[in-house]
Amino acid sequence: MRRIITIAVAGALLVGLVAVAGLLPVPYVALSPGPTENTLGAYDGTEVIVISGTETFPTEGNLDLTTVSVTRADSELDLLGALRFWLDPKVAVVPRETVYPDDVAPDEVRQQNAEQMQISQENAIAAALRELDLEVIDRVVVQSIVEDAPALGRLQAGDAILAVDGQQVAAAADVAEQITSHEAGEDVVFTISRGGTRSEVTVTTELSPVEGAAPGDEQRPVVGIVPAAGFEFPFEVNITLGEDIGGPSAGLVFALGIVDKLTPGALTDGSYVAGTGTIDADGVVGPIGGIQQKLVGALDAGATVFLVPADDCQGAVAAGIEGLRLVRVETLSDARASLESIAAGSDDVPTCTT
Repeated sequence: MRRIITIAVAGALLVGLVAVAGLLPVPYVALSPGPTENTLGAYDGTEVIVISGTETFPTEGNLDLTTVSVTRADSELDLLGALRFWLDPKVAVVPRETVYPDDVAPDEVRQQNAEQMQISQENAIAAALRELDLEVIDRVVVQSIVEDAPALGRLQAGDAILAVDGQQVAAAADVAEQITSHEAGEDVVFTISRGGTRSEVTVTTELSPVEGAAPGDEQRPVVGIVPAAGFEFPFEVNITLGEDIGGPSAGLVFALGIVDKLTPGALTDGSYVAGTGTIDADGVVGPIGGIQQKLVGALDAGATVFLVPADDCQGAVAAGIEGLRLVRVETLSDARASLESIAAGSDDVPTCTT
């Protein structure tokens, strides 16, 4: 009898320990198929791509950007949850540090994603206009403004900086050099272009700490802007999406959507196309993360054609997703030509193969 009681108590303890262990957090996050958004349509009642100041053309069909849903930065997976996701073929479980580095706060991750999205959109506009042989001027732009900085309310993200104190600038370093040549409390005059309108804006410098600076250089005069390489366009192109969508991987699809709206006829011929890929200002398409989850999301949404960055072809084929035509893309020109060929009924397009 005593042995039976001992075994029962041990068994209960073992079950309890397993249950507790299953609820312990593990250093992993889950990547699952996220929502898709049609760049030719509207998001929350607002057109995703709005072009003003030049002629545009009606279009139809879908050019969907694809996303990956990730475990939130302020949430943790427990062991049982991680095992459940691991058994789901649509979900990838990856080390948490690959998505949320230990030295970066969740708010910083969100800010980085938002900035990557902004840069991606600017590159997409530049690539689309250059694809159509329209003028794009390289400029230094305000990438972001530091919280509570002197420039807040005077300069805006996206402002093109033409000159500082009357001196023309060609690179972000030129802007920084002109600002730091001032003493704290002095005015800096920025010549900017905003929405095609040229103006002068005066901002007063203040001292700011410099991490890792040499003795005597612990502080320097700043206005609180982050200058970066950017562009000036001949007309306005605005891209609107929700704050939950960030990162650089929608660049290719944004560029195609802009090309579609600036040229007669529907680029997709009314068909359902989805895709992914970063893009630079010259139209070169780069790889992304979560290709398998994006393929699943696109298929579930109804896509029949998926534009795959060339470097992601191997992963796309390995996903074994049936029902999607995987079109291999290296440049914006490649993607445009492939969609035009598909619309014409041709099978002569580069595809991802084993």
